[in-house]
Amino acid sequence: MSEIELQQGTPAQVGLCESRWNRVLAYAAELCHSQQIPAISLQVQHRGWTTGPHHFGTRNPGSQTPIDDDTLFLVASLTKPIVAAAILLLTERGELGLNQPVHEFLPEFRDAAKRSMTIKHLLTHTSGLPDMLPDNEQLRKASAPLSQFVEKTSQVELNFPPGRKAQYQSMGYLLLGAIIEVVSGKSCQEFLQEELFTPLKMLDSWLGLPADPTIHQRVAVLSLPETMQSATNWNWNSHYWRELGAPWGGIFSTASDLSRFLRMMLQGGATGKGLGLLSQATLRDAVGNRLDDYPSIPDAERRTRGWGLGWRWNWKDHRFCFSDFLPADTVGHWGATGTLFWMDRSREIGVVLLGTLPLNDRISPLTKLSNMIAAALMKS
Repeated sequence: MSEIELQQGTPAQVGLCESRWNRVLAYAAELCHSQQIPAISLQVQHRGWTTGPHHFGTRNPGSQTPIDDDTLFLVASLTKPIVAAAILLLTERGELGLNQPVHEFLPEFRDAAKRSMTIKHLLTHTSGLPDMLPDNEQLRKASAPLSQFVEKTSQVELNFPPGRKAQYQSMGYLLLGAIIEVVSGKSCQEFLQEELFTPLKMLDSWLGLPADPTIHQRVAVLSLPETMQSATNWNWNSHYWRELGAPWGGIFSTASDLSRFLRMMLQGGATGKGLGLLSQATLRDAVGNRLDDYPSIPDAERRTRGWGLGWRWNWKDHRFCFSDFLPADTVGHWGATGTLFWMDRSREIGVVLLGTLPLNDRISPLTKLSNMIAAALMKS
């Protein structure tokens, strides 16, 4: 069996308490039956074993087409750790350095305020860039290409000098996508496909969908927030957004494919071809708390709001913690469309939860589901 292949087994073989695991599956089924979440796909892995992907609900709210192995989910910001992995690949190959200034790749970021901004600042959310641009909605209404988002980002005022604070910034990942293009000579979509998705056999993953109706038909339709329901030409279900390929949130994938990505991270970068995709040294830094590298960041922020290179730590006091029962150094990411994955590298555990109910200001049902999964995993 390849190092990235997961072996299907019983709950006991996976290290799950069977009665608690059955409760997990029953709760996921009830969430969909009661329409709290229209659709869920989930997969748990532990030391190379899994009970397989499990699917609940329907592909479109109110339809009869069930979710299955072929269903694609817009995973939103779960995209960020994958784009970060692409940057780390280029770093290992000597194509760039994490402390290189952004302006060496994107000259429009040469002004005084942004001149000290580095690739590492973008990876760790310490760049001072905003999460979204002030005219984000106008750009989407105009079906703007990514190049226009980059241009507008070069003109935006920073919220603080780079390296002084940490603040979530999707536009930093927009720039990472642009840097991948400059360095590799390929679009970010092409680079991910050739250097990550293909080696990992993530055959149902795309950064931006192809303009192929048969692929679009496989997508689980999202229950949109009120602010997007009338925006038919640019909301998350629109062809524009599906095909844009936003490096901060545009990947479509499946629970099985994302489990392969987590397996690579848990297996020390292995792809099943002998040579690791990423080295152990790279993985150590990727999942460590890189806010410790910045002396100006306030101590409380570094201790309780940790960020790796693309990976968020488990913020234990936050409503969007990964689970109340996981240690703080568990790493993962949430997606605004109602998605979550996390991994506990010390126990070699990975969890993927994909849903179609966008996050709001309340605790997500996925948090409760994640708590139940954490409780079902017996001590290893």
